[in-house]
Amino acid sequence: MRILQNEIKINRVPLLIWSLSIGALIAMCVFMFPDMKNEMDQVNKIFSSMGNFTAAFGMDQLNFGTLIGFYAVECGSIIGIGGAFYAAITSICALMNEEKNRTAEFLMTHPLTRGRVVTEKLLAVLSQITILNVIVLLIALGSIAAIGESVPMKDLLLMNLSYYLMQIEIAGLCFGISAFITKAGIGIGIGLACGMYMLNIISNISKDAVALKYVTAFGYTDGAQILNNGGLEVKYLAVGMALAVVGVVVAYVKYTKKDLRA
Repeated sequence: MRILQNEIKINRVPLLIWSLSIGALIAMCVFMFPDMKNEMDQVNKIFSSMGNFTAAFGMDQLNFGTLIGFYAVECGSIIGIGGAFYAAITSICALMNEEKNRTAEFLMTHPLTRGRVVTEKLLAVLSQITILNVIVLLIALGSIAAIGESVPMKDLLLMNLSYYLMQIEIAGLCFGISAFITKAGIGIGIGLACGMYMLNIISNISKDAVALKYVTAFGYTDGAQILNNGGLEVKYLAVGMALAVVGVVVAYVKYTKKDLRA
């Protein structure tokens, strides 16, 4: 597990920065809630009259007067976008960096199969995403405890789980892409995450575009749906996890056969 350990060691600073940055933004939102709670009735009325804008972010189905409703929109957007970007950047660089930094030749002089390299790189990506989500969740729970609010733990965990799985899907797809490229990976990863986010907004606005939720990793992270139904949309989640698996399989097939640039 030398590669796994080395990957986490090399990326520990970016991981810490991303985790604390996302966590700090969530804490700021949570700390704002007590001051805004008394004005939420007015806010709900304003948002209810904004048509497609509220539908785009699911705000037409949530009560901002409750912490969990406020968390689903404000904090959910932070975790969703920040987590998606981190997962995309980390996974798109996983296999690409060996050729970009011209360390592939050195790596392959060790008694390691290419399959072993891919496995440890994949485990490193999953480990970093998991660590980020654990840190963010702990900060969120600590912030909620600090303001003295109670929140349905099941709903909070379900929402955070949905974002974690969304990151896994994006990571799987970007990991597969990483096996094909040698540069410009970060732009591709961020572009994929942004594209999926925009597809989700379009699917929320237009009833004719609901099928896009099968394509976007954000389709099963809808806070309103999770809170109202008490669970994730399994049909969207199943497709998302299948796409993640396809990405990983493609990475194995491509990386074990490609000519590595020394």
